[in-house]
Amino acid sequence: MAKTRPGSPSATTDSKRNLWLLVGAQSLGGASPPIIISLGGLVGMQLASDPSMATLPVSLFNLGLALSTIPAAMLMRYLGRRQAYTLGALMAIIAGLVAAYGIALQSFMLFCIGTALAGFYAANVQNYRFAASDSVPARQRPMAISRIMVGGLVAAIIGPQVVIWTRDAWAGLPFAGSFVSQAALALLALPLLLALRLPSLQFASETGHARPLREIARQQRFVVAVIAGIVSYGLMAFIMTAAPMAMVAHGYSSDHATLGIQWHVLAMFGPSFITGRLINRFGKITMTAAGLITIGLSGVLALLGMGLLNFWGSLILLGIGWNFGFIGATALVTDTYSQSERAKAQAMNDFLIFGTVAAGSFSSGYLLNTLGWSQINLLMLPIIGAVLLLLLWLHLTGNHKSAQ
Repeated sequence: MAKTRPGSPSATTDSKRNLWLLVGAQSLGGASPPIIISLGGLVGMQLASDPSMATLPVSLFNLGLALSTIPAAMLMRYLGRRQAYTLGALMAIIAGLVAAYGIALQSFMLFCIGTALAGFYAANVQNYRFAASDSVPARQRPMAISRIMVGGLVAAIIGPQVVIWTRDAWAGLPFAGSFVSQAALALLALPLLLALRLPSLQFASETGHARPLREIARQQRFVVAVIAGIVSYGLMAFIMTAAPMAMVAHGYSSDHATLGIQWHVLAMFGPSFITGRLINRFGKITMTAAGLITIGLSGVLALLGMGLLNFWGSLILLGIGWNFGFIGATALVTDTYSQSERAKAQAMNDFLIFGTVAAGSFSSGYLLNTLGWSQINLLMLPIIGAVLLLLLWLHLTGNHKSAQ
């Protein structure tokens, strides 16, 4: 099949079509993490012999995501994004069924295998934002990334509602039905992914000089952007994983915890309608900093009390902060590589971000049990302060040169 060259009329038409298909795929694929994150710890509490191991299923999901970023990028490079995305959805179907079967057998290990396998699908879903940005001119990239994230707004409604509707669908096996539904959502995404017509990564890698990865990674802008992405995503995932267990521990029901996660995920993706415009108006560094400050405010609100509004309000601010911080950091990264370098640079960015997230999530259950909810919110404030200083340094040095 002939390769579509960027900038051609057919490429412009395809980019619009692909964008909406990716929004739909994001809406379905983005619903899986809320199911795993809101239920993983609760199912872990039921199945694990050691309470500190309750968050292991969620941690393994994050680890699976991190370990899948580079293999997924290699598949995209050699098979094409459409084929890799389709394989990811098929893996998600298997993962959901394995997790549900693990609950049916009361097997903590099998349930963990299911959540870990789901990480491969999540790695592909995370790449949707790059697929959108790669198919438009550089000036339109923040808008394209933001548009894809709008699909997460739909996912924020679908995921938690699926949990509520299906958690008792399998008689006598709480939450097993929700993981069967996770498989069903991936099945629904398959027709959208098969309809994609994306630019070839192989064609891009054959045009122009590509710098070694170590040279790309040494750029000040790349380093700061990756660190900002790590902290934005890492703190969000860490707190989001601990929040449902903290709420249940303080006397709230699993419904309260699930609704809290739903409000959180709505806040994660709701601002995407305007985030791209805000980045174009105020700049990538400014919006990334605004996101980190908002995450810090979520921690402050959590420290002010243990009421339901404190939990929910903190999760909402956490979501908004993630949106500004992560989209801003992603837009910063896209300035640091050329078309011929994009596959390896994007894979390295996501590997570093989600590898760190996975490492951090392994300690969330332990820290929640040993330090408590307030203390883990307090600990994130100096981390945010350090990254804000890095962003200020990047701004003052005037290092705004794009690789494009």
